[in-house]
Amino acid sequence: MKKGKLLISHRYNLIPLLASTPGGFSGSWSYKTYPGAKVEKFIIFAKNIIKEMKKTLLSIFVVALVVGAGVATWGIISFKGNAVKQESELYISKRIDYEALMDSVKPRIGHHFAFDMYAERLNLKESFKPGHYLLEDGMDVIEIVRMLKLGLQSPVNVTMNNVKIPAQLAGKLSKQIDADSVEIVKVLTDKKLADKLGFSSPLTMFSIFLPNTYEFYWTVTPEEFVERMYKEYKRFWENGRDEKRKRTKLNRVEVMTLASIVYEETRKTDEMPRVAGVYMNRLRTGMPLQADPTIKYAMQDFGLRRILNRHLKYPSPYNTYINKGLPPSPICMPSIEAIDAVLNFEKHEYIFFCARPTFDGYHNFAKNYSEHLRNARAYQAELNKRNIKK
Repeated sequence: MKKGKLLISHRYNLIPLLASTPGGFSGSWSYKTYPGAKVEKFIIFAKNIIKEMKKTLLSIFVVALVVGAGVATWGIISFKGNAVKQESELYISKRIDYEALMDSVKPRIGHHFAFDMYAERLNLKESFKPGHYLLEDGMDVIEIVRMLKLGLQSPVNVTMNNVKIPAQLAGKLSKQIDADSVEIVKVLTDKKLADKLGFSSPLTMFSIFLPNTYEFYWTVTPEEFVERMYKEYKRFWENGRDEKRKRTKLNRVEVMTLASIVYEETRKTDEMPRVAGVYMNRLRTGMPLQADPTIKYAMQDFGLRRILNRHLKYPSPYNTYINKGLPPSPICMPSIEAIDAVLNFEKHEYIFFCARPTFDGYHNFAKNYSEHLRNARAYQAELNKRNIKK
């Protein structure tokens, strides 16, 4: 038998036999026959091997545990940790693509790798929604991606005031919602939409716009905007104002038209009911309103400061010097105070008024033409003194 060959005892299975010759094995040697030191050495050797294997396995387990914990911690921090660098508003237009979306989003957030992973999982590239979004402190990438995918946008405040024509309103709105001024003007001047809402023309439909601040979603369409404002308009009148309107014997559009003239004549709310009373007296007696603001509107020259005789002959249905009664539609968006001033017009005998020469925003009122002429001359003299020619 060759030296060093490992034998298995037939009598004691699984017990290796060591050779009787030095460094070898013997088929006749057994634990029972020769309980020597070599068996003991082998057992110690085996135990050492097992012990080292246990250490190795333990080390592998510890390393795996540490790596796993590290990956888990990274995942928690990346996916569930605060991803917002600084709170900000995010405006995503319906006209942008995914690359432009990323250009807007990524400079504002951290954890880009996690964001990209989750965005790909939810197919954000093909499904993001336009809108106005708030990136708030504490939001994680999961919340941000879901917000963009589901269109969980925040409303914006839309303010309307101090406009005279639809084009001006469109210009102001285009800076506050995701629609350009061309789109908005097209809707504001849509005859079919005016008919649908019960108005004779788009110009009379302009009376539905009441100065205030309203909440809208940034992605509201021009059509949706007009329909919402019509609901606000109905609510405005049905809240007791229709009952007050009976006193004036005017319809809603006529009240808005007269209120627009009053608003253009004075910004002093305490004087508005008196100015409204002057025009109500003129309407009642069939006298032309002779309202200077209607000349500016007719000429579409809103910077005109001095109305001259040649201006009074300008041919237009809005010229209240050559046409009796109210103009066809409002000449501006009147304030709520001006509308209420018409509904609560002051009863008096004044039929004339003229701006004070003190230029304090108030007017001098007169019951006859001679008195009015004196007031007008005093004002004109002050205009000349200040070299105001037009």
